Amino acid sequence: MKTDEQHVSKVLIVAPAWLGDMVMAHCLVQVLLQRWPDAEIHLLAPPSTWPLGERMPGVAATHLLQAAHGELALPERWRAARALAVVGFDLAIVLPNSFKSALVPFWAGIPRRSGWTGELRVGLLNDRRRLDAAQLPLMIERFMMLGLEASATLQKPYPLPRLLADPANVRRLSESFRLQATGAVAMCPGAEYGPAKRWPVEHFAQAARELVARGHQVWLLGSAGDRGICADIESLVPKGVVNLAGATSLPDVVDVLSIAERVISNDSGLMHVACALGRPVAAIYGSTSPEFTPPLAQDAVILRQLLDCSPCFQRECPLDHLRCLRDLAPERVIAAVVAQTPP
Repeated sequence: MKTDEQHVSKVLIVAPAWLGDMVMAHCLVQVLLQRWPDAEIHLLAPPSTWPLGERMPGVAATHLLQAAHGELALPERWRAARALAVVGFDLAIVLPNSFKSALVPFWAGIPRRSGWTGELRVGLLNDRRRLDAAQLPLMIERFMMLGLEASATLQKPYPLPRLLADPANVRRLSESFRLQATGAVAMCPGAEYGPAKRWPVEHFAQAARELVARGHQVWLLGSAGDRGICADIESLVPKGVVNLAGATSLPDVVDVLSIAERVISNDSGLMHVACALGRPVAAIYGSTSPEFTPPLAQDAVILRQLLDCSPCFQRECPLDHLRCLRDLAPERVIAAVVAQTPP
């Protein structure tokens, strides 16, 4: 099925529920605007990622789908489809591979519905493509390719994701939490995927103590689910740490990261947020691989301890030693961070 490019004026992207994937979806937004400069790009996103759509350049509107990650929520999907049906979309691009993710564009009657072959989506998608993982090893390549005809070729250099900060909110947060942006190092010690992506608490704490001793203020960032990890780190560092985990919304975290001079992060959604804000990032990889989801920034350094068993892509270490992260010494991370040039 071929679309006349002159008549694509409105595109709906069904966005991912994972934070990092949502950031990477901005590469697709940019590809679409390169192809159709006057098009309106809309996102449909769940509560976990919806706020990021509001911070993406080139996104005309972000529509909230009140469905938790993994929730079928058929009445809510029907409601969203009825609301979106009147917008007049020409094209829908479904980034998640699930059956339920393809329901809204189908029920909304969007003429062309593109996505990769996933679970039980015959009929729901009428531009259904088979993924050649060897040809498209990067997540962003798989996203961007859905914005082109199946016969097209992606052109390098690839666009990098971008997010915008809110200067007024930056000022409010800086005053409320007494943040000292000059020399600040933000740490993102969580990873929702599981413990096999988390550098050990004691390593983060050792790095924080050394950075504080060098005159840096250290900020601990994360969601409410990261409160325990961040509290454990804070308890091991006598002074110089500001623990913001669970005390800030996702837009707040975006704005705090936007003024950090450097960022230390696991391979997590906040790593991708920091990169999209143009921060120098030290990205720590354990069970996952930068060959699939690398830090997408000019000034990012990848830190990993390659073992025969890595990357395993497991949520928990199947061998119960977690050496891919435990053997990554804090001294190595500190050296990488100190060597980075502040923006």
